[in-house]
Parts: sequence; C-alpha cells; structure tokens
Amino acid sequence: MSVHPPNIDRMSPRDEFGGVHERARDVHLALDRSAADLLMPMHLVVSSDGRIRCAGPTMLKLRPQSELIGCPIFDVFVLRRPAGLTDISQIPERDGGRVSLSFLDGTQGTFKGVAVRLPANGDILINLSFGFSVIDAVEAYDLSSGDFAATDLAVEMLYLVEAKSAAMQESKKLNLRLQGAKVAAEEQAFTDTLTGLKNRRAVDHVLARILSKKECFGLMQVDLDYFKQVNDTFGHAAGDEVLQSVARSLVAETRQSDTVARIGGDEFILVFDGLTDTDQLELIAWRIIARLEEPIPHNDVFCRISGSIGVTTSEIRPSADVEQLLADADRALYASKNDGRGRCTLFDLTMSRNQVRRSSGQIVSDGPTI
Repeated sequence: MSVHPPNIDRMSPRDEFGGVHERARDVHLALDRSAADLLMPMHLVVSSDGRIRCAGPTMLKLRPQSELIGCPIFDVFVLRRPAGLTDISQIPERDGGRVSLSFLDGTQGTFKGVAVRLPANGDILINLSFGFSVIDAVEAYDLSSGDFAATDLAVEMLYLVEAKSAAMQESKKLNLRLQGAKVAAEEQAFTDTLTGLKNRRAVDHVLARILSKKECFGLMQVDLDYFKQVNDTFGHAAGDEVLQSVARSLVAETRQSDTVARIGGDEFILVFDGLTDTDQLELIAWRIIARLEEPIPHNDVFCRISGSIGVTTSEIRPSADVEQLLADADRALYASKNDGRGRCTLFDLTMSRNQVRRSSGQIVSDGPTI
C-alpha cells in the first residue's frame, strides 16, 4: 500500500473561519504497509481470487507467514459470517462488510471485523480483532500491549490485567515472606536457643497432638546429675558447653521422628512417637546415661556428669492427659534420683505407694536401634 496526499477540490467551500473545508468524499486515502500494521495489526489483505496477499504483525504471530501469505483464505479460515458465502470478493457488499472468521484447524481463535474493497486493485482489506476473551488470547499466543492498535480498548484492559498481575505477584511474594516469617517465629517460639532443641511449649504441642489422634508413644524425662558442680567449678560457659554436648547426645540416641526438648536448666523431655515397648525404651535410656557419663572437654579440663531418667508410656495410663503423663515421668525420674542417680526407672501405677520397679541397669554402648 502506498501513500498519496489527499486530493482537495479546488472549489471546496470555505468554513466559517475562512479555511478550506474538505469534503470527505473528495479525500482519497492510501496507507503504506507500516501505517497499516500500526493501525490494524490484525488485518488481512485478500486478492479477488481469495488468496491472502499480506497480513498484519499480530496476525502473523497467530499463524506463521508460510501458512498465510499466498494461501487461499478458506484453507486457513472458516467464514462464519456472512453465513454460506463462498466467494470472498462478495464480503464487502454483504451485511455491511461485517465478518467473522475462525481457524479451520480448530485452533483457539475466533475473529470479528469488517471488510472493505480497496479501490486501487479490488483487493479486500479485512480488519480483524479477537472475537473471544482478550485475556485468553494474550495467554494463548503470548501477546503484549504492543500487539494491539494503540486505540484498541483491549490495550487498556491489558494494562489493567498487567497491573493486577503485578499486584498479585507482589502480594504473593509478600504472603510468602509473611508465611516464612510466621514459620520462623513459630519455630523460634518452639525452640530452646542455647541447644537448638525443642522447648516445653513444643512438648505440650506435640503431646496434645498425639493424644488427640489417640496414638501411642513413649515418654522419657532426663535430669543431669552433678551439673551444678560443673557450673560452680568451671563457670557457666562450661555449663553451656555441657548442655550443648548433652543435646547432641540425646539427638544421636533418638530417631528423627522423635521429639527432644530442653524444658529447664538441666532437664530434658524425650517423646518417642509410636514406641511403647518398655524394654526398648529402657535400653535407650541406659545408652543415653552411658553417653552422658563420657567426659566432656572444656578448654583444658574435662567436665563429668551423669543422668537420671524416668520412663513411662501412654499405655501404662491410657486415660491420662499431658500433665498426668509428665507427672508420671517426673515421679519415675525422682525415683532414679533417690535410688542413687545415674540410672533409669520405669513408672508403674504403684509408685504413689513408693513401690518402684527399677530396670536391670544394663548399659549398652551401641547406637540407636529404633
């Protein structure tokens, strides 16, 4: 398409301001290809024999040039309006030139537009737009605002969609940051800062969850022996180092699914999810005691401690709540303390009458077997 200056009738009447008034019927417009692409990015130019001569840049995004240029239009599109028309040259004179097309192969894409005849050579210019959701079209064909005419209202919609998408992305990022911060805060709230173990709050949460699901578990309470002497003799830095070493030992002797928590200065709780075999629990307890009695180096000295342990299970007192089970483990722990320290005691229901069943005292130094 070439550009020709408009012809102005030499006899055109002057308007009220003294200027020349151009009559629309006397103006002949011709657009070059770049102007047509800018104003009508989805246009088609079809010859009188029905072959596609050129297509706008957006239309070429929907179909490669090899599938459009030079091809009969009815090999690419189905004409839906005007219905029943088989001669493309008749479109401008039918139904005001309004036209509706869709891809012959069924690919997503219905288009509506208007067709006019070009006076220079009789070709048909069809200016098209999407006849389905612009949002779907943008997603299906990876389009942007630059693929639409600047005056197309779809551009405004795209700006809104892009703004909404950007806002949603920022909101999603913010939510992820907030969730991360929430998880970190919750983790911090459930964590002992010195040892990295869980804390008493975490133990209450874990036990409440297990009891609500009516699952079985083993419970062990550990209290360090001679820890006060370490603090008094070598200072609190040594005590902190001992507590961190104890934490590592407790984690080493338990499974990943178990809960290991520090609930006080030198007191620890261990929850064994699904484990109620008392022989197995006592075996673990004696292994823990053996590890605690290994000297712990601090600077140029060795700190020596031991541990007293009380053991119970959810099956010993099935109807007990969290506080009762913890009290049972605590009662068994102090039975160990009263019996000479450095040992474990299994709780039974006769302990309230000071009848304590003590385990065999066998020490096993191998790693965890559960």
